[in-house]
Amino acid sequence: MIERYKIPDIEQLWQDESRFSYYLKVEIAHLRSLEKANIVPQGLADKLSQAQINPHRITEIEKTTGHDVIAFCTSITEQFPAEDGRFFHFGITSSDVIDTAQSLMIKESMQVVEKDLAALAQALSSQADQTSTLLCIGRSHGIYAEAMIFGQKFLSFLSELKRRQAEWSETKDNLTGQFSGAVGNYTVVTPELEEATLKELGLKVEAVSSQVIPRDHYAKVVSTGSLIASLLERMATEFRLLQHSDVDEVREGFSKGQKGSSTMPHKKNPISSENIAGLSRLIRSHIMPALENCALWHERDISHSSVERMMLPDHFGLLSYTLRRMKNVVENLVIDREKIESKVRDNEKIYSSYVLHQLIQANTSVKREDLYEAVQAAFFNSKTKEELKLELARELDARKIKHEAPKWIDLENLRAHYLEQFKKIQKRVL
Repeated sequence: MIERYKIPDIEQLWQDESRFSYYLKVEIAHLRSLEKANIVPQGLADKLSQAQINPHRITEIEKTTGHDVIAFCTSITEQFPAEDGRFFHFGITSSDVIDTAQSLMIKESMQVVEKDLAALAQALSSQADQTSTLLCIGRSHGIYAEAMIFGQKFLSFLSELKRRQAEWSETKDNLTGQFSGAVGNYTVVTPELEEATLKELGLKVEAVSSQVIPRDHYAKVVSTGSLIASLLERMATEFRLLQHSDVDEVREGFSKGQKGSSTMPHKKNPISSENIAGLSRLIRSHIMPALENCALWHERDISHSSVERMMLPDHFGLLSYTLRRMKNVVENLVIDREKIESKVRDNEKIYSSYVLHQLIQANTSVKREDLYEAVQAAFFNSKTKEELKLELARELDARKIKHEAPKWIDLENLRAHYLEQFKKIQKRVL
C-alpha cells in the first residue's frame, strides 16, 4: 500500500515480523495441545514460546531452502537444543500454520475495521438527529419529486451500514483454522487435538480442510468489504451531488489554509468524497481474485498465495482508511439549512401528489386517470401558485369535474407530518 493511504494498525499487522509472530503463536498453541495429550514433554511450549522472531534470519535461510515455513521453523529450532526443537511443527504441515495464522490476522484486521464501522454509524446517527426537522427536496431521476426530512438521507445510509456491520461481525466470528496435516488426512494429529488447539486460538474448526482452508471464507470477507465500499461510494456520490454548484445544499468541511484550486481561489471541492469514490472502486476490484482463489488444483496449490499477500492487507487497510475519511466528512459536513428549506417553500409543483389525492378523495365518481391528467396539465402549464390554482380550475372545468379549491400545504404542518413518520422509521433502524 502506498504511503498516502496507510493505516498503521493494519500495516503493522501484516508486516513480516507480525506474520511470523502469528506463526509462532499457532505453533505454540499446537504444542500445548500435544503436551495435554502427553505426546511431547511437559513445559516444552513455554520454553519454545521464548523464541525470538528474526525476519532477516528467516530471509537468509529461505534463500537456501526456497520455503518460507521451513526457514521460519529452522530460525526457531536453532535457538534451542535439539531435544527440544525436534517437536516443533510436530505432525502438521505448512498450510496448517500459514492458514490458521492468516485467519488470526484477518480476524484482528476485521476488529480494526469493526471499530471504524461503529464510529461511522455513530456519526450518521448524530447527523440524522440534527437534521430530523429539516425539510428538503427529495429527488427522483435527479428531478424534484416531493418534500422529505433531510435526516432520512443519513438514516438510509445508517440502515445499510447496520446490515454490513452484522454481516462483517458474523463472518469474523466464523473464521476457521486447521491442523489436519499434509492433505487434510490427519496422519499424525487427530481431529480432537485440532479442536483443542483451535479453541485456545479462538477460531472455529474447518469441518473438512484439504491441506488449505477453503477460500470461500476469504471471498466472503472480501465480498462484505466490497459491499461496504459500495455504501461508501453511495454516500460519497450523494455528498458530491449536493455540493454541485447548481445544487449547493451541503459542502465538505474546509479547513483553515486549505486550497481548492491552484488557479481559482474561490473553489471548494468535494475532494474527500471523490477520493472515497475512487478508493471504493479499488476495494471492490478485490472481489474477482478472491473468488478465483476458490478453485485450486486437487487438495491444494499455492496460486492463491501471491494474491492474498497483496490483496488482504490492501483490502483491510483501504477499508479502514475510507471509513475513517467518510466519518470525518459526515461529522464536518456544512449543511445550508436555509437554502435547503427555501427549495421546499418556493416550489409549489412538488405538491402535485398532495393535490391529486385531495381530488381523488373529494370526487368519488371520477376516474383517477382523468384527475391525474387534469393535475398534470395544470402543473405543467403554470409557474406560480396563483397561475397553478387558475390552471387547475380550468383543467377540471374543461373535464366537467366538480371541485372545490384544494387546500395548499402549510410548511409547518408538512414538517410535523414528516417528522412523525421519520421518528417511526428511525426506531426501525436504531
